Amino acid sequence: MDTKSPIKILIVDDHAMLRKGLSFFLMSYSDLKLVGEAANGKEALLLCASKRPDVVLMDVMMPIMDGILATRLIHSDFPEIKVIALTSFGEERLIKEVIEAGAISYLLKKASADELAKAIRASVDGIATYAPEVTEILVQSLHKPKFMFEALSPRELEVLGLIVKGMANNDIATTLNITVSTTKSHVSSVLAKMDVASRTEAIVMVLQRNLNLGSFYIP
Repeated sequence: MDTKSPIKILIVDDHAMLRKGLSFFLMSYSDLKLVGEAANGKEALLLCASKRPDVVLMDVMMPIMDGILATRLIHSDFPEIKVIALTSFGEERLIKEVIEAGAISYLLKKASADELAKAIRASVDGIATYAPEVTEILVQSLHKPKFMFEALSPRELEVLGLIVKGMANNDIATTLNITVSTTKSHVSSVLAKMDVASRTEAIVMVLQRNLNLGSFYIP
């Protein structure tokens, strides 16, 4: 990239006032140039195709198409474009999902103008930048006990296998020849040990981690 050319930036956020504020901030730096604004991920993809920005400042939570899916599609279709997640949310799940989707950096909206400008320049050089709070969350997650098959009893592994197959509690109870009440208890225990809030999250965890389904009871 020609270092004399301004860095072309696309702002993606569903809040018009925030986009306006970011636009005003960009005018303060001669090496940064706004080339477009989008209110959601779908609009962002269209603008990436027509404007070819160098960097996208991407909100995470938006209607129509959220920032995580948009980041994944941009990373796939326009790998040369760097995506910086810029959001108010510092949840571990969101951080990991948007980084896995292809975002190079993760900043919070309270970041100063100079911090954001520095992160934009760094991203063009392939250097990641994380808000201090985000770094702390990621470090803490490394010290969390990992989910292991050993955490589940043989019966709970059977229940998990049937959950992955999409079975409801009644079907699981019939298949394993246990009561629905006992099934509910097993399901609750499985979700608690996997540290997930729903059956859907449990299924996603199994698929994302490529867990060995052969060890599950799947008739």
